[in-house]
Amino acid sequence: MSDPPPKKPVKVVVLGDIGRSPRMQYHALSLAGAGHSVNLIGYVETKPLSEIEQNPLITVTKLHPLKVESYPKILRYILKAIWQSISLLLTLFVTGKCSYILCQNPPAIPTLPVCRFYCLVTRTKLIIDWHNYACSIMALSLSSNHPLLKISTYIEKGFGQSSDNNLCVTYAMKRDLLENWNIIATVLYDRPPKIFHPITLQEKHDWFIKIGQQYEEFRCSEHECGDSNTMTAFTKVIENTVRVRYDRPGLLFSSTSWTPDEDFSILMEALQVYERTYNLSKKLPKLICVITGKGPMKEHFKKQIASRNWEHVSVVTPWLEAADYPTMVASADLGVCLHTSSSGLDLPMKVVDMFGAGLPVLACDFNCLDELVQHGENGYVFKTSDELSKQIVSWFEEFPNNTKQNEIVENIKDKLIQFQENRWEDNWNLRAKKFFE
Repeated sequence: MSDPPPKKPVKVVVLGDIGRSPRMQYHALSLAGAGHSVNLIGYVETKPLSEIEQNPLITVTKLHPLKVESYPKILRYILKAIWQSISLLLTLFVTGKCSYILCQNPPAIPTLPVCRFYCLVTRTKLIIDWHNYACSIMALSLSSNHPLLKISTYIEKGFGQSSDNNLCVTYAMKRDLLENWNIIATVLYDRPPKIFHPITLQEKHDWFIKIGQQYEEFRCSEHECGDSNTMTAFTKVIENTVRVRYDRPGLLFSSTSWTPDEDFSILMEALQVYERTYNLSKKLPKLICVITGKGPMKEHFKKQIASRNWEHVSVVTPWLEAADYPTMVASADLGVCLHTSSSGLDLPMKVVDMFGAGLPVLACDFNCLDELVQHGENGYVFKTSDELSKQIVSWFEEFPNNTKQNEIVENIKDKLIQFQENRWEDNWNLRAKKFFE
């Protein structure tokens, strides 16, 4: 019996850091799983998933950034766009022919014009995956009548209409694309891949030992520990069985790209309230807040954190390898998401990952968040630091021995089990696979 013919090659274009573009990496893995050879093109500032690197059907082609940080902002933007246009176009031609290009938007410039030009010349189908709008992100820093914003909107709309197919992340975005730009898109919700899943207490214990080698907050104090492998700040081994320490701290988790669309001052103020409430109530555990990610405002907030001099709240800001990140998420007690959409039409991937790992979430509210987080059902939403602080304090009151709160936690986790039943792979096969056949 002869082997089936090979599937048509696909280029997946990410004009950003591949390692911090999980959705596009999942696309590449799904395409390879369907038998396509995949060329994943983008910047490699952060290591991609090991499954990407090890997959024989996936090739990663690195783009090289232009270093122009010292130039004025408008000149920097123009030079960067020219450089990206040339390097991306040359890369697309040099890496050979393909049948489909799947590109991420934003950024729209120069991704959409360059990919569309290549597709016209080579008779390749263009599929755009709409994560947000580039023009809405630019509008955060430019006035509504700025010529650069008008040009960007015109390009994004025009080239978006010229694509062969479109995917998007929410039904709110699907409606907006159709009503305002006459673009028909198929909703492909972000769903967690199988690497995000609840873990056992033994696995948490092993992780606390591992990360405790870097951060003392996860280790038991010296007078408690005879053997660092049998006790952490959260767990202890009794008769070869891992048990929860009832004097353990709470573990709060958040992930960020440290950019202006996530206002971390909200979380800082909420933690300040927690610190004050700890001294007043005597019913709260000490709190460890883990904030992962890289980005331009990280050092600014690290200085702010250091200046607080908290006694009962500790903040650690590790950068985690792709293999460790799901374990950290699954080991936490509560997640916080500060993402607010520039368009009000996209959803935070980090919440999807937290839900996949069985982690309840407090999420900053915006227009279409209810497509993912239902307040009081599978998580809670907040608008202000005051609301967030009350939710954190309520969650950890008499932790981990609060019977009533533990029942609430279990009810939420039951809802998350239903969410986990629909994984990325199944969703992609149902919604996106047909566009590559």
